Amino acid sequence: MTEPTEAAGIRRVTVVGAGVIGASWSALFLAHGLEVTVSDPQPGVDTHVRELIDGTLPVLEGLGLPTADLTERLRFEPDLATAVREADLVQENGPERLEVKHQMWRTIEENAPAAALFATSTSGIPATDIATALDSPERLVVGHPFNPPHLVPLVEIVPGERTSEETVERARAFYTALGKSPQVLRKEVPGFVANRLQSALFRECVHLVAEGVVTEQELDAIVTSSIGLRWAVAGPFQTFHLGGGEGGLPHFVTHLGPGMEKRWDQMAREHVAFDDATVSTLNEQARDFGAGIDQLAAERDRRQVALMRALAETPDAQRG
Repeated sequence: MTEPTEAAGIRRVTVVGAGVIGASWSALFLAHGLEVTVSDPQPGVDTHVRELIDGTLPVLEGLGLPTADLTERLRFEPDLATAVREADLVQENGPERLEVKHQMWRTIEENAPAAALFATSTSGIPATDIATALDSPERLVVGHPFNPPHLVPLVEIVPGERTSEETVERARAFYTALGKSPQVLRKEVPGFVANRLQSALFRECVHLVAEGVVTEQELDAIVTSSIGLRWAVAGPFQTFHLGGGEGGLPHFVTHLGPGMEKRWDQMAREHVAFDDATVSTLNEQARDFGAGIDQLAAERDRRQVALMRALAETPDAQRG
């Protein structure tokens, strides 16, 4: 067995919580040669995590990462205090309940090395709130991945009110070393950025399907053949900056902004909710995706890898 590698000075990682996110993080860490300890008290964790990691192999290989003997440096320790004693980084993926996170982080802080980096994968709880359980709140930062972490590049780094700049920069350097695309948020907002964008767009998606304008499959085809393709290479602001022609975004806002404002006003008045009728419609149409979840996920991942590899081979100056 070869010596483990380091990513931004981090060699040993403890992954707390062995759900889908925790297993995905574990696979990515292992593919980069790190030592990984998974801590979760649930029975059967060993088998469950190994199965999930096996499922990531096609994606990791597609991304050019090594997968031979991937689990050589993987171990399991159900006792949290023991699991973090030699960790350079703790990546917590526990339940989205503040009292549970407080309990876990108290144990982690009491037992982890003084220099260990603390990161939580929470999808919405501010680091400021979680860090109230710590004697040293400056050590904790949100490292929120976009699911699944072993595939999608984004990691939202969200410091709390007392998170130190050193912690933020260590987190940024670590995730960058893993090939991720970390983005540091300047303010704590509920749900962070990516999930807020998803929620806003999905609200209108649900409305259009519930009103019978399109089916789920038709709406998905519209997105993947238009804004999905466009946003993969140029985000919303750059897209509309280009849409303004020589005048850029100022021209776009002046000439097309009023029409967009009208649509905003219409959307604000439209009530959208997961009521019984809406849920029934959504669930019925979801059956028309045909293939099983595993098959659909595998095909999605294959296409995502192909897109990411194509973008990686395209110079930035040629995009958009």
